[in-house]
Amino acid sequence: MPSIALENVCVDLPIYNSKGRSLKSAILAQTVGGGVADDSDRSVVVIRALDHVTLHLRHGARVALIGANGAGKTTLLRVMARIYPPTNGTAAIIGRISCLTELNVGMDPEATGYENIEMRGILLGLSQKEIEKLQPDVEEFTGLGEFLKLPIRCFSQGMMLRLAFGISTAIQPDIILLDEIIGVGDRSFAEKARVRLKRLIDRASILVLASHDPNIVAENCSSAIWLSHGRVIEEASTAEILDRYSKAMHSEAANQASADIPA
Repeated sequence: MPSIALENVCVDLPIYNSKGRSLKSAILAQTVGGGVADDSDRSVVVIRALDHVTLHLRHGARVALIGANGAGKTTLLRVMARIYPPTNGTAAIIGRISCLTELNVGMDPEATGYENIEMRGILLGLSQKEIEKLQPDVEEFTGLGEFLKLPIRCFSQGMMLRLAFGISTAIQPDIILLDEIIGVGDRSFAEKARVRLKRLIDRASILVLASHDPNIVAENCSSAIWLSHGRVIEEASTAEILDRYSKAMHSEAANQASADIPA
């Protein structure tokens, strides 16, 4: 049965050859969500992007990741996708994963569309027979026709996204990891992509969605995890987390506005 089990997971990201350490540390801490570790080598800044995260997701989980920019949402998705290994703790993920956070990963601009279908299929862990079955579906869905015979460096950005999205959604995964709902191409294709993605989500065993849109979160997720500075603040129903997070953000904004008023 598909599952995600993280136990006291920490992810430390070293930033090498940093100069202007204090300013860069402050900026990077906001960017990746964690704090700055106290390292002995002053030429290296170490960012703790995830700080002792423990969670367990099983079949049927529909979980939203809530938090400000830099809270650690994307880093957590990358751990679940096996892109980032934990620095400390353990991550046990069972099931076929579709990570729709960075669609262009593994795409070779010098290779043709067909060659990229094969290479991405290999990265997704598919057999040669599965890749051959994948090709007609990607051809039909993307509508790229003869362009698939050309190096993808000849593609427009929209065509590139069509191909990457078409490949990534051509198989039914057990676990879907999303960083915002993807908008791909023009209006007609975007609707086609939305229907395809909705079908995958409905059939998936586990969905983890990071989003700033409360409507999308409420529509797709039954529970939520509130992250701040790489730590789990709270885990509860979607409605509860959205309400508490919204109140916290309003309170923070009010305090900031009050602090900005001259005495």
